[in-house]
Amino acid sequence: MIIEYCQKVLEKAEYKQLEDGTWFAEIPNFTGVWANGETVEECRKELVTVLEEWIILKLRDRDAIPEVDGFRLEITEVAVA
Repeated sequence: MIIEYCQKVLEKAEYKQLEDGTWFAEIPNFTGVWANGETVEECRKELVTVLEEWIILKLRDRDAIPEVDGFRLEITEVAVA
């Protein structure tokens, strides 16, 4: 489920090449999820890492995570040992 969610989110990413030739990417409605790199592929890899970390923090803090194309991530139950 998480992989499918990430794939759907990454489809929404917007990339642009900057004046210095590097690449910048961000995902609309995902505040703070952005990356840059020397190549578009390097930028995409960094964006994936940032997105994964952002999701982990949102889940840990029980913050809302945007629904994307019918996919939602949320914790519904916490196991206690």
